[in-house]
Amino acid sequence: MSLSDLAPRARPPNFSKPEFRTALGMFATGVTIVTARTAEGALVGLTANSFNSVSLNPPLVLWSLARAAASLPAFSTGSHYAINILAADQKELAKRFAAKDLDRFANVAFVDGVSGAPLLAGAAATFECFNRSRYTEGDHVIFVGEVERCSHRVGASPLLFHGGKFYTEHPL
Repeated sequence: MSLSDLAPRARPPNFSKPEFRTALGMFATGVTIVTARTAEGALVGLTANSFNSVSLNPPLVLWSLARAAASLPAFSTGSHYAINILAADQKELAKRFAAKDLDRFANVAFVDGVSGAPLLAGAAATFECFNRSRYTEGDHVIFVGEVERCSHRVGASPLLFHGGKFYTEHPL
């Protein structure tokens, strides 16, 4: 018997994947669109609600992407990306960047960030990130970005996601 045989391990889950997904959906999140430009100049972007702050010093944020995502190679090999936190009036943009088989950037207003990643017009906040590190965990890759620049729109209300639905009004 080795020491690794004695190490504590997680018990097998006592729930199904749909039950896990439903339980996760009870955590209300903001909604982001993560964008980048490939080495060839192609635009890449996707809707994600797996965004979190990590550290103030240095300024770090994280997000995750499914290992099966078609955009994984672009985000894994690129040096920079932008995280655009969506405002309450950007629900249709969130749906557009979650859809498949369409030009997500067609008729979408944006400016290039300093490193070329698109910064979406009207976003509640933007973070321009150096692609600092990546960690494969389960069926996702966790990206840690070192924030080089950030900005926010004063007074913007966030777009929220909870229980599989978008919320644009936030009664307190």
